[in-house]
Amino acid sequence: MTPFKIHILGCGSALPTLHHNATSQIVEIRGKFFMIDCGEGTQIQVRRSKVHFSKVQAVFISHLHGDHCFGLFGMISTFGMTGRTAPLQIYAPKEFEDYFKLSMELFCKGLEYKVIFHPVDTTETNVIYEDKSLTVETIPLEHRVPCCGFLFREKPTAPHIRRDMIDYYNIPISQINNVKAGSDWTTIDGDIIPNSRLTTPADNPRSYAYCSDTRYMKQLYKKVIGVNVLYHESTYASEHKDRAKTYYHSTSQEAATVAHEACVGKLLLGHYSARYINEDVLLSEAKAIFPNSFLTNEGMVFEV
Repeated sequence: MTPFKIHILGCGSALPTLHHNATSQIVEIRGKFFMIDCGEGTQIQVRRSKVHFSKVQAVFISHLHGDHCFGLFGMISTFGMTGRTAPLQIYAPKEFEDYFKLSMELFCKGLEYKVIFHPVDTTETNVIYEDKSLTVETIPLEHRVPCCGFLFREKPTAPHIRRDMIDYYNIPISQINNVKAGSDWTTIDGDIIPNSRLTTPADNPRSYAYCSDTRYMKQLYKKVIGVNVLYHESTYASEHKDRAKTYYHSTSQEAATVAHEACVGKLLLGHYSARYINEDVLLSEAKAIFPNSFLTNEGMVFEV
């Protein structure tokens, strides 16, 4: 299967620490690279990840808190200094548009590549990006400012051609696409070879849901049912549940509850409060509800 990976660039929350970087990830899917959130220092983390600056084709900003967007304009400027020519797409809450234009005018004049802003309505579920192989859909969340998550879904692919059968029945290259589309093959003797003998089933489409800062939402699981991998913020342990509710964040238990109810394949925890030097308590509380839970950390790469 073609790669579908999540590169963790930062997994800390609002307060900068020496332990974690501010929130950012790169989603690598079928040779394309998409950034989600861009906290302070993200461009340094991109260098450490070995993902080349020029490969990042779009940035998705979940909301306008600094630990999710303070690194954006520095990175855009650096992209210009490293000779980027390909356009960069920015998807961010519509409330960001005026400030974005002003900041580009102040700090990023004279770029030799285009930066295209796409305003996002965080209150609705919409497909905001689509190409021939995937879609990106918004997931409305509940935070202190307009906020949404992002759902990356592969589109279904054609069945795999069995090369041995193609060679055995001397099927010409010109007919390969017809076979992929489901056609049977008729030999020169008139025998009909069923498509199921010529192909193997297509790979199941994979999906990744990123749920940024949000308080626990009882109905959120309906938006992410069955995804292969779910990232859900887990700022606090259960002992700080009241604090999580006050500041519109979630505990790791609440993140695990969403994962359990949605029957996802794997849960990634992140956006840890600076109060935790060791996040094992978050992991143990999540695993008690959803065993296939994992702590994220800078430099880690997860397969979807």
